Amino acid sequence: MSSAEAASRRPLTGVVVVDLSQVLAGPLCTMILADLGADVIKVEPPQGDQSRTSLGTRIGDDSAAFLAVNRNKRSVELDLSTATGRAALHGLVAEADIVVENFRPGVAERLGAGYEQLSAINPGLVYGSVTGFGAQGPYANRAGLDLVVQAMTGLMSVTGEQGGRPVKNGPPVADLASGLYLTIGVLAALHERDATGVGQKVATSLYESALSLAVWETAELWATGEQPGPLGSAHRMAAPYQALRTSDGYVVVAATNARFWRRLCDIVGRPELADDPRFATNADRLAHRGDLSALLEAELERRPTTEWVDELVAAGVPAGPLQDYAQALRDPHTLATGMVVEAPHPDAGTLRMLGSPLHLSSADFRLDRLPPRLGEHTAQVLREYGIEPPS
Repeated sequence: MSSAEAASRRPLTGVVVVDLSQVLAGPLCTMILADLGADVIKVEPPQGDQSRTSLGTRIGDDSAAFLAVNRNKRSVELDLSTATGRAALHGLVAEADIVVENFRPGVAERLGAGYEQLSAINPGLVYGSVTGFGAQGPYANRAGLDLVVQAMTGLMSVTGEQGGRPVKNGPPVADLASGLYLTIGVLAALHERDATGVGQKVATSLYESALSLAVWETAELWATGEQPGPLGSAHRMAAPYQALRTSDGYVVVAATNARFWRRLCDIVGRPELADDPRFATNADRLAHRGDLSALLEAELERRPTTEWVDELVAAGVPAGPLQDYAQALRDPHTLATGMVVEAPHPDAGTLRMLGSPLHLSSADFRLDRLPPRLGEHTAQVLREYGIEPPS
């Protein structure tokens, strides 16, 4: 292998992914695969991925939401309701390694894109599927949207302030978690396929993925029999571990052990609190969380956030400022990690995207392709696979 070829390779170079998914969970999975070097062929219906036009702010022909999770892919427009469209899909699948879809149960089969149909064409195929509620159980045929799943799995019951109205997690965590789980699953199945030659179906759901996030909440429920509730920014197993008001905002402090707790007391000028019977142990501090927060905030409100953060960090106490997204995205640490990617874009001028949080010693993240226009690569891709583009 030449040095140029070695430099251009990434872990999934040579892996072909046919992406039938739309909106978020599936496209997040396939974007991760694309960032790792896979050739992701995004097969879209004539109207396109529904997130192109139905979600959020438009940038030219597409939405900002679509642009966020569809980089490094090629778009092929196929009408799978037609025999010609299904035949073209089957031609792609015959040469593919992975297919990803997030149709409602039964839709993939109706379009000739179900697991049994495609694995008959390519027995080595890894078939990744995300649904709202899974393939079995009384809710299997329901539409699963992130908000509904957050409500039904308990996530919303522990989000927000005590006594407040129901609040969902800000990011769509059920969608995001299922996309991440699917990525793990298809890569594991691909590894096994490479060893055995046999593919398989990998399935997850928003419901199961969201429920799996409740590791600490279920531990508390099963251990005590008591229903965990919302705690605002506080931690249910440690204190102080929350956002506390300062003179100009909030500082988050995570004094998770006795050493951090004593240092915090010294820094805020209340060293006697470390031996106060109400706060002597973590269990004591949890039992008197309200009193603890009030006492700490009375001291912290005397000075601005940055001064407290500097002192706490210098003393080794885990702490940070409460930042909004605009502040977080211009934070020098964010920029140093490469988590903001910029590229020229015909409609946006400069398109900004979140980078990849993965760092591999063999290959850095690269933006090879902007999020594609609908059908931008139809003729190119189909001819690569010896398929005549539909007229």
